[in-house]
Amino acid sequence: MANSLLLLVCLASVWIVFMNILSLPFMASGISSCGGSCQTLDDCAGQLICIDGKCDDDPDVGTHTCGGGSSPTPDPPSSGTPAILTNNNFEEGGDGGGPSECDGKYHDNSQNIVALSTRWYDHGSRCGKMIKITVPNGRSVLAKVVDECDESDGCPNDIVDGSDGVWNALGLDIDIGEVHVTWSTA
Repeated sequence: MANSLLLLVCLASVWIVFMNILSLPFMASGISSCGGSCQTLDDCAGQLICIDGKCDDDPDVGTHTCGGGSSPTPDPPSSGTPAILTNNNFEEGGDGGGPSECDGKYHDNSQNIVALSTRWYDHGSRCGKMIKITVPNGRSVLAKVVDECDESDGCPNDIVDGSDGVWNALGLDIDIGEVHVTWSTA
């Protein structure tokens, strides 16, 4: 009887392990595309987000990856995409690290230039393009995208990293460190 009970426990354990192995997503890459199942934002590819358990376009960014559209580049809505403006020094030896991703060069920090978070940088599709940054009091500035604020290096996904020139043009105190803004393509 003890041997039968032990055999039953062993078989039950093997069955549980077997069922858990079958439920593992070992055949998938862990990143879903349009309509794929998801549980967190990290489960979706590119700029897609998890909505109701399915990867889909981010309505706040205005992507058209899943729903069609004429442009694969995610354009922010004309009213502006909410972001956090931080300060970056794009000069050699500055806190921006190496040269800019777009052109491999350092830039004069008095110019109106920015680095965008990885999802907005969009594999360099915005390099050299102008964006409009607006602060809550309505003041705005045009700035050129020259770099990526790389999320894999710890940059949050909602950052517009502006030069001293951008901060000065907006009349902001750089010592504040972070300011809520909106941005849009110019």
